[in-house]
Amino acid sequence: MVHAAARRHSRPAGTPPLQRAGFPLVKLEAAGNDFLVALVPLLPRATGRSGADGRVLTPAQVRAVCDRRRGVGADGLIVVREGDHGADLEMELYNADGSVAEMSGNGIRCLVHAAVMGGIVPSRTVRVATAAGLRTVAYEPDEVGGAWARVDMGPVRLGSEVASPLPGTRARLADVGNPHVVAIGEVDLDAVDLESLGAAAARAAGGPVNLEVVRPGRRGADLDLRVLERGVGETLSCGTGTCAAAAVAYAWGMAGDTVTVDNPGGRLEVRFGAGGPAGSPAGSSGGALGTIEGVELAGPVRKIADVDVDPALFVGAEIDSVLADVADHEGG
Repeated sequence: MVHAAARRHSRPAGTPPLQRAGFPLVKLEAAGNDFLVALVPLLPRATGRSGADGRVLTPAQVRAVCDRRRGVGADGLIVVREGDHGADLEMELYNADGSVAEMSGNGIRCLVHAAVMGGIVPSRTVRVATAAGLRTVAYEPDEVGGAWARVDMGPVRLGSEVASPLPGTRARLADVGNPHVVAIGEVDLDAVDLESLGAAAARAAGGPVNLEVVRPGRRGADLDLRVLERGVGETLSCGTGTCAAAAVAYAWGMAGDTVTVDNPGGRLEVRFGAGGPAGSPAGSSGGALGTIEGVELAGPVRKIADVDVDPALFVGAEIDSVLADVADHEGG
């Protein structure tokens, strides 16, 4: 078991009590995109983030446990709840900075792998409610404890062509349940200062956005990609970003209806028309809009560890957050 501990504080007034036995999480990764999943005990559907046992994960607590030096470390955290209205499970998804995210193609595969291995869902076809809608995951275990999972990602909605944050590329907006700017061109991906492009991408999108910089593939894949994720920073892969990049390349005639994409953390596959015709996406006209239906994402997923987080980490995060708020108020 891995234990993440923080310095011991007295619990401030209003902080929900946490059991000294610890807070159980499962750490998993999908093509290098790593997540912490809370599913034992499986939390019921509830208003806000309150679980049946009184545990509450605030933004400060999510930041603390996702911190790679002082916490466990992850690109995001997923709380799994009981599903209803046709869903087997419900996904509550947080970025590493504590902000809420709508959808993650890699995260939902991690969620299902954890749920199957934990005996929560017996079926290898799992329906998951997300903030972007109901998604179906087809799950196939491999011989070494991992799995290959295919996700019905819903439609990709293509937006307008926008001013690219990176010279030598064309850029376009895309929505995969969350917002993206995709910049495609013959670029040296290793030389791109991705962090510096984030502000320009946000201006082009009119708000916080995921940014994908893409070029034609060099190692057998159709596309190579680097990604800057909203609320996280650069990650080794991004499922929704991979779908957005593939959709823009498909719309601009640069790829077919099955697209392999090399993320730094591994290869993912996107298929259009998985549930029927792919539709008629917008072509080379940057101002035209279009929707690609039947988008499917496929890739590997594996478990890394069971994690028992010391509750002091969460209590300390709340105290630090309160002290920071006081300091900001006094400074203002």
